Amino acid sequence: MLENDTIVAIATGVGGGVGIVRISGCSALNIAEKITDKKPSPRIATFCAFRNDKGSVVDSGIILFFPAPHSFTGEDVVELQGHGGAVVLDQLQNMVIALGARQARPGEFSERAFLNNKIDLAQAEAIADIITASNSFAARSAVHSLQGVFSEKINQLIAALVALRVYIEASMDFPEEEVDFLTAGKIKERLSDLGQQLNSTIIDAQEGALMTEGLTIVIAGKPNVGKSSLLNALSQRDSAIVTSIAGTTRDVLREHIQIDGMPVHIIDTAGLRESNDPVEQEGIRRAKIEIENADQILLVTDSNETALLDVWPTDIVPVPQQTPILLIRNKSDLINQESSISDSKITLSAKTGDGILLLKQHLKKLAGYTGEDAGKFSARRRHITALKNARRHTDAGFTLLLENNAVELLAEELRLAQQELEAITGRFAPDDLLEKIFRSFCIGK
Repeated sequence: MLENDTIVAIATGVGGGVGIVRISGCSALNIAEKITDKKPSPRIATFCAFRNDKGSVVDSGIILFFPAPHSFTGEDVVELQGHGGAVVLDQLQNMVIALGARQARPGEFSERAFLNNKIDLAQAEAIADIITASNSFAARSAVHSLQGVFSEKINQLIAALVALRVYIEASMDFPEEEVDFLTAGKIKERLSDLGQQLNSTIIDAQEGALMTEGLTIVIAGKPNVGKSSLLNALSQRDSAIVTSIAGTTRDVLREHIQIDGMPVHIIDTAGLRESNDPVEQEGIRRAKIEIENADQILLVTDSNETALLDVWPTDIVPVPQQTPILLIRNKSDLINQESSISDSKITLSAKTGDGILLLKQHLKKLAGYTGEDAGKFSARRRHITALKNARRHTDAGFTLLLENNAVELLAEELRLAQQELEAITGRFAPDDLLEKIFRSFCIGK
């Protein structure tokens, strides 16, 4: 820990029965003793009055002292636990600041815990995930990550990479030993096993990211095909205005639902067509942005066309190359057709609700969500990206070894793979990444 100053923040929501002001740093105990006129014993709750610099009682409650290094941050930590009123908590915090502490930045307590090796970066992110969990599955996943389940998997992968690198680089440094590099160390088999472990972890991380961040689904299509009706059917509420007039939706509408515990963010967009209306043009511009950032696109049509390119408005926006698109053939009730499903299209009626359950179950399948093992650990998109990059490097090294016997290039690819994995736990992480992560936390955590 490079900083030696003392920080303070209100660690609880304002307005509850109990409010906590948390202090961390070398002066924490001294400041708390001046406010309480008590010398608290470590980890023993002591009832006391909280007095300002004039000796007046501001509140009364409990003081708790956690001496370094046996605290959350690894520094001396003191908690002043009083009543949860906004005025009282502000007074307590200002009293601490007047005695030499400073207001903590968002996430600074967790940041200090990370920098003092109390938790790793994945565990620090899990703290934020626990706070923002939208359901019990997500909360359980985040708790598992905070307990180190995800970090242990990453550390096992790193250990396997290190063992491989040690053997490979030893074979390059001591060629006179005449060790059969390809057979003695079973490098091919170990690389194959490592690839399988990476694939398994990626699958688990993708489900963990689903529980943490949710699936973003964008409803797109031409005007008056039933996009808003589909949003209402999925969310089971009248979120969007539905009329027979084309171009009713001018802005982006958002709803948050859960499908058997899987959080889903549904976004309804303006109809994609040529328009001279500046308001509608702005809605179409926003629709294009949402389409670019979607995890899954539901392309709605009321025609009998089954080919994607026959339905997608290519003159307005290019067909996304990386985002999966599911064709929704809506208004089946008008042609007396029953709902049906295939891998690439679904026939349904958003108006009557026929086929909506089929759609929800299919979305779970497309996302790879089963719900059976949900809660292994929480993860984020950056974790998945790092894992996929690590797999890409190991695959590239394997190919170089098989095709060219390029041992030196294999060693470099494994080094890059290890660097990607270490960024997950924070062993190797650039400062701008750390700043971005911890600034997303709330104050007092």
